[in-house]
Amino acid sequence: HPVESGGGLVQAGESLRLSCAASASRFSINAMGWYRQPPGKQRELVAAISRGADTIYSDSVKGRFTISRDNANNMVYLQMNSLKREDTAVYYCNEGGTYSPLRGYFPNLRGWGQGTQVTVSS
Repeated sequence: HPVESGGGLVQAGESLRLSCAASASRFSINAMGWYRQPPGKQRELVAAISRGADTIYSDSVKGRFTISRDNANNMVYLQMNSLKREDTAVYYCNEGGTYSPLRGYFPNLRGWGQGTQVTVSS
């Protein structure tokens, strides 16, 4: 399973970078996704990246968050800028899902990490 890190407590307007160390030996051909689950709400897709580094973002983070990957080191990152209180959530990495530029990202149900907490205060 992937391992997330980089969460923490920040003030609104600040930045954080989340990291995901993927476990799959075939990482370079896997699509990857970042999800988040705010308190009391369902888990939602934040961003995803194909094996060819194409990306998709939810409307709520477009222009503020950037997903990237480092195939040499089996890492995926989520750079989060201009954070808002509503970005507060547990953030999860998902590896090996299905990426479609038109239909989005469909998670691998066996590819979840344990999550990392991001808290944004005003």
